[in-house]
Amino acid sequence: MTALRHVLRWTWRLLILAVLGVLAVQLWYFGWIAYWKYENPRQTAFMERELERLQARNPKAQLRHQWQPYERISNHLKRAVITSEDARFVEHEGVDWDAVQKAYEENLKRGRPVKGGSTISQQLAKNLFLSGERSYARKAQELVITAMLEWMWDKRRILEVYLNVVEWGDGIFGADAAARHYFGAGAHQVDAEQAARLAAFLPSPKRYGRIRSGRYLDGRTAAILRYMPSAQLP
Repeated sequence: MTALRHVLRWTWRLLILAVLGVLAVQLWYFGWIAYWKYENPRQTAFMERELERLQARNPKAQLRHQWQPYERISNHLKRAVITSEDARFVEHEGVDWDAVQKAYEENLKRGRPVKGGSTISQQLAKNLFLSGERSYARKAQELVITAMLEWMWDKRRILEVYLNVVEWGDGIFGADAAARHYFGAGAHQVDAEQAARLAAFLPSPKRYGRIRSGRYLDGRTAAILRYMPSAQLP
């Protein structure tokens, strides 16, 4: 009986330590989110991993990235990205359950994962902090961080940060670097057709940024261009 009490006592202690550890990690995320509400992130976890990958091949490699404030990014590009990535961005609270259901049904029909359901807020949570692994634990953490972002930031700030840190090609991050690389223009100068083309790259930016055109990309660009005028901006 004494041995059993000893085991139970240590089990509770370990459980308490585990809970405290999880809470400490959440507080760390929360602190950075609070800080980045007013200060712009210099680099995300995803950007750090990509820089390491590039420098493994070329020690002098650098990312192409230049921050631009919300008002210095073309409204065409904002609308195109919302149309492409998260049509209900201004309406949901971080997770678009309708999109999740549709993605689940599409993947079930195809018999393999071909479509996601992640919102702009969820993608930002992943890019800011998380690894690229696929697991239930990582997805749960993504949802917690998404809730923090939605609670602490407004939609305008979420979109501003997303547009400045999202990957748009091999070593290319953010709207300004993308606009300059593909079109020789600043993020504020992108027209509607260019914006739709950039948004069409986002599901697979390294691949589509390399080929830039083709039957699928041209069709996707045309669809985004057709629907983007109705996209709501925060």
